[in-house]
Amino acid sequence: MMDIQVIGIKGNTEFSKIVEHFEGLGGDAVLLDPQMVCGRDHILSAVMHAERAFGNGTNRSRTLLTETILYAAGDRQIGRAMERMRPKEGKGEMVALLFGIDDPKLDRIGMTRCDEIMEASQEKAECLGAELFDGISVEDAVLEHVAMTDLLKQ
Repeated sequence: MMDIQVIGIKGNTEFSKIVEHFEGLGGDAVLLDPQMVCGRDHILSAVMHAERAFGNGTNRSRTLLTETILYAAGDRQIGRAMERMRPKEGKGEMVALLFGIDDPKLDRIGMTRCDEIMEASQEKAECLGAELFDGISVEDAVLEHVAMTDLLKQ
């Protein structure tokens, strides 16, 4: 697995400018709606499953970034997953999944780090469509939801 970071960011910089900034630092980035992210492990699990799909030849998309979005959304339809996971305009908050970027240099683009925006909640898990059961944490339910994406792809 390559060098990966999952961070919450806040500010009023445009989506495309943020992506350009991270690409300019020599890496790749996926920007996600924090209302659809249930913790750092949710996204790291999605990356792990996406990498495995490429390794097994079971990927549905052409890129690791898009495959990761499919798993994070728990969806097999690329367009629907992209729409669900894309940060909403005007909110000024997003989760950045960074590949190969040591220092995100957020000050250069007027953004600040705020990891609290990606904390798990029952409401977020329900938005993702995760099944919640008594005695199972929200985080575990979401990880199970990500894993179930493999079954949806069959």
